[in-house]
Amino acid sequence: MKKPIIKLFVLVLVISMFGFFGYSLVTKGKHTDVGDQAYSFVLPNYNGTTTQLEDFKGKVVILNYFASWCAPCKEEFPELAAFQKDYGIKYPLLMINRGETVDRIKKVSENNKEGMTYLFDYNAKVSKQFNVTGQPETFVIDKQGIIREHYNGPVTEMQLYNWAKKYDN
Repeated sequence: MKKPIIKLFVLVLVISMFGFFGYSLVTKGKHTDVGDQAYSFVLPNYNGTTTQLEDFKGKVVILNYFASWCAPCKEEFPELAAFQKDYGIKYPLLMINRGETVDRIKKVSENNKEGMTYLFDYNAKVSKQFNVTGQPETFVIDKQGIIREHYNGPVTEMQLYNWAKKYDN
């Protein structure tokens, strides 16, 4: 009596595994990584208009994924603000938030006194293209639009500057 039940269970398990792997292969999205051309995006910004990556063509651009509730992001923020103040004109820093509202970010950013470029990836479409798995995550894109760095975790002003300078050729 137990053998038929075990055989049935194993059969269902094997079929389920094939179904899962097949589904995973079919739904696997294409994403970019270091060495690839950066995904060209258009996202809503802090001011209610849109910003696109193409706006910064010919410049080294830094993307930083963050969340207002993320403790490492909060620790990293003074470094990002210092980078923005010292180098933001030459090396644009785009702060990308996924899942939070503009009003929430306005509240926690004290009305953006740092002059940051905040973008909002509400449906996580862009973060999926960049293979973002958490926050903070930082990307450095060179003047030709190639992703040169992908760093998980908090960064410092000097790290950002050194990366930007390295790819400013």
